[in-house]
Amino acid sequence: MLPVKTLGDENAVPAALPARARRPRGLVPEIVDTLAADVREGRLQTGDKLPTESELMNRFEVSRTVVREAISRLQASGLVETRHGVGTFVMAPPEQSNFRIAPEDFATVADVISLLELRISLESEAAGLAAQRREDGHLQNMATALAAFEASIAASSDAVPSDFQFHMEVARATGNRHFADLMTYLGTMIIPRTRLNTASSAPEGRLAYLRRVHAEHQSIYQAIRARDAEAARAAMRTHLSNSRERLRRAQPA
Repeated sequence: MLPVKTLGDENAVPAALPARARRPRGLVPEIVDTLAADVREGRLQTGDKLPTESELMNRFEVSRTVVREAISRLQASGLVETRHGVGTFVMAPPEQSNFRIAPEDFATVADVISLLELRISLESEAAGLAAQRREDGHLQNMATALAAFEASIAASSDAVPSDFQFHMEVARATGNRHFADLMTYLGTMIIPRTRLNTASSAPEGRLAYLRRVHAEHQSIYQAIRARDAEAARAAMRTHLSNSRERLRRAQPA
């Protein structure tokens, strides 16, 4: 029998995993949820180094691309940080407050729609402020996120990290740290397809769906670049409202 690998035992052979049905789009959330649970329950603590990509590939029986996307989501959520050439480490948890939106708050389509309604109010105003206050560096970062989103589409990825990064860059461009702090707190949970299979279930198909999201992001970017605050607010509201309406149509009658 193969020995079970434990934290700190770098030479142990990972235990064989039982065969399980594959859920193609569900592999990344599975890794994210498992590692997040390891942190919450103390198996991984602040400052601990995550297993290597190869070790995670063996543990979850997935490709390197899936592992890297999962790590990107954990980074975007502020749970881990990667130090180039050294490894990925668990970060200190944010200070506790009475306000809390946890993964279990996204159990149903209605839950995700509720968060979208909150985002419509906050992010529409954030886009308007970003148009008024943005600097060249903000535009460069948004353009980088847009390019990464487009590359993810071509690579058959769900483009969640780059999607979240674009919205984060809009929040940062407001010059008001509270917008960015809230986005950091929420993390990639704000992207509906981290919880629901919205891309694959879209009537027009996954590729057309992601291209439409990309086009909506580009409209927001162009308005912010042009310093047109009203157009930026309208573009962001349209983008998030479209997501809400798509989910409403997907709900059982």
